[in-house]
Amino acid sequence: MNFYFAPMEGLTGYIYRNAHNAFFNNTIDKYFSPFIVANQSKSFKTKELNDILPENNQGLILIPQLLTNNAKDFINTSNKLIQLGYDQINLNLGCPSGTVVAKNRGAGFLSKLEELDAFLDEIFSCSGAKISVKTRIGRDQPEEFYKLIEIFNKYPMEELIIHPRIQKDFYNNKPNLKIFKEALTLSKNPVCYNGDIFTVKDYKDFTEGFGSVDKMMIGRGLITNPGLINSITSSIKLEKELLKHFHDKIYQDYRQILSGDRNVLYKMKHIWTYMIQMFSNSEKYAKKIRKAERLTDYDLAVLSLFREQDIV
Repeated sequence: MNFYFAPMEGLTGYIYRNAHNAFFNNTIDKYFSPFIVANQSKSFKTKELNDILPENNQGLILIPQLLTNNAKDFINTSNKLIQLGYDQINLNLGCPSGTVVAKNRGAGFLSKLEELDAFLDEIFSCSGAKISVKTRIGRDQPEEFYKLIEIFNKYPMEELIIHPRIQKDFYNNKPNLKIFKEALTLSKNPVCYNGDIFTVKDYKDFTEGFGSVDKMMIGRGLITNPGLINSITSSIKLEKELLKHFHDKIYQDYRQILSGDRNVLYKMKHIWTYMIQMFSNSEKYAKKIRKAERLTDYDLAVLSLFREQDIV
């Protein structure tokens, strides 16, 4: 199985990716960047550039992800990425955020079939990079996928990454494995699965029913348990000491590049909304972390969590 780390805005930037690669090396085949909104600018914003600079992503394979419904913007931004040395780009057709969908981007673009087809025709004709697509199965109804796959099959994608939910599901309900099973037969492009792999059992249950799938993208499950792939492939349980070192590396690196307690705390609290689930009896500690307004308070809360609680 090839494992991909799904992008999550505000979470899986280069600071996080480098720490994960350092402590869980050789578990991730591809990391995907949080989306960049494609445009006609001649240069990237400083924050975007820092995240994708090759020197900030050494030792790992990074696939930049673009969000747009404008072919010329995609081509312009992909050309800038090619100049940085990237030869593969991922198109985001999966983001369910209301603000994104309202602009007919992400999963919102899936309801505009003619426009989507014309867009794909232009970018596959003009882009100098290999293109993969991350998609949901529709905006409003799962059955929309049957028309979408007809469009996708027209184009030579590096891979089609399918999150088998509709946009309106967000992350509720269960992935539609019936549609995904049909996608494996219908797709002319290589297919990667994405959705609700949080535990070794989730992985085993999925692979028992889909033994032919050889690519899997995991997002929330890996942020919750950064050692999940080791547990899947080698039955190695994540150790609390390793998780602490991983946390400390991210924390220290953010303190070096961000100014002020508030900015660092925002980043770390975001990570803990997922990672806290690895601990038993964690609510009291989660509350202290959430309420911390200074780094000294945060340090005490995290230290007590690691000292007093075990990983489940």
